[in-house]
Amino acid sequence: MAVRSRPKIRALLIDISGTLLIGATPTQRAVQALAELRRSRFPFRFCSNTSKESTSVLQKRMVDAGFDVQTGESQELWTSLKAVQSLIRSRGLRRPYFLLSEPAKDECISAGMYDPNVPYDAVIVGLAPTLFDYDHLNSAFRILVGEDDSQKRCNEDPKTSIPLIALHKARYIESSGHGLALGPGPFVAALENATEREAEVLGKPSKAFFQTVIESLDWESHDSEGCIAVIGDDIQTDLGGGAIDLCLWRILVKTGKYRPGDESRVGVHPPDEVCDSFADFVDSLLSAHVALSSKE
Repeated sequence: MAVRSRPKIRALLIDISGTLLIGATPTQRAVQALAELRRSRFPFRFCSNTSKESTSVLQKRMVDAGFDVQTGESQELWTSLKAVQSLIRSRGLRRPYFLLSEPAKDECISAGMYDPNVPYDAVIVGLAPTLFDYDHLNSAFRILVGEDDSQKRCNEDPKTSIPLIALHKARYIESSGHGLALGPGPFVAALENATEREAEVLGKPSKAFFQTVIESLDWESHDSEGCIAVIGDDIQTDLGGGAIDLCLWRILVKTGKYRPGDESRVGVHPPDEVCDSFADFVDSLLSAHVALSSKE
């Protein structure tokens, strides 16, 4: 259902968790729909806030589920972990304190020269359920306010020099087979509240994340007319923030973490379109794409 008339769409940004996959299981007809999208040479990118697993593990999970996905170093899959790697390199961070799963942490460390002998210089938070206890959160808090033992010899004002970085701030996620579960957002919010600072969000829905992904499409999308669309199951994390600022066409799917009424919640910017599934949207998109092509 389109809330308003759909414009010409020239490329598509695709959420993964809840839109293409729920755990290891594809959503209905998602594998076939993605194959049709690729056969049609319609430009697209995958956009994921994954932080519980590494990018390579996510790629493998998609391939194992039957999706036709480019593996290895690819411009096709963009994750918040890649954004963290880029930030670590650009800012020369040498010892972030990670609230991340081990595979995600290892991927981030590989981006730079991690040095356990220097004071902590950042706190980076993703989805790490086993680390969201008092001791780990208190350690993160103490680093942010300059009370950690590693910082005793540091003469800089830690309250301004130690950044709080969040891969994303989703309040909840869809846990395969268990329904909704807490995301990293509430734990990031606790650190924000305690330190009186706002976290820097690297993944969706930050404007910078979407801009980086869109720039990677420029060489592939020969048609400069029309708009970029983004599809996902989370009205705020997938379709909010930067997606609104950049005037992307925003499609909410009724799979994954979607619950009836999400599109009309108070305080939420309504989506441009609501579809039952990713496959249903692709069917409609490609039909319209073929119709437009035949007229040109």
